[in-house]
Amino acid sequence: MANTHTSKIELNVELDDNRIPEKLSWTAQDGGITNEEAKAVMLSVWDSKNQESLRIDLWTKDMPVDEMKLFFHQTLVSMSDTFNRATQDEKMTATMKDFCDYFAEKLELKK
Repeated sequence: MANTHTSKIELNVELDDNRIPEKLSWTAQDGGITNEEAKAVMLSVWDSKNQESLRIDLWTKDMPVDEMKLFFHQTLVSMSDTFNRATQDEKMTATMKDFCDYFAEKLELKK
């Protein structure tokens, strides 16, 4: 039997009285991250049994809109890179990258 290692990633969410996130932090000990502050998080999990994606999207109430736009753009770029690594579908990856460029242009993110 092969040796295995369990790695844990932890998200902490501090909510106000209305259950709106005030503070987000995360820990990934294997990555050397301990209680690092974040302003937003998007987590997707694949449920193979039901063939659907489950997700958690959280952001703090003080997350600036301009930073949210950058966060979305960078997440879309990362998703296209991940898609390419997972599928080696160069044509669709290029299409996704084109959309990322369009997204950045329309939001005037590239200067």
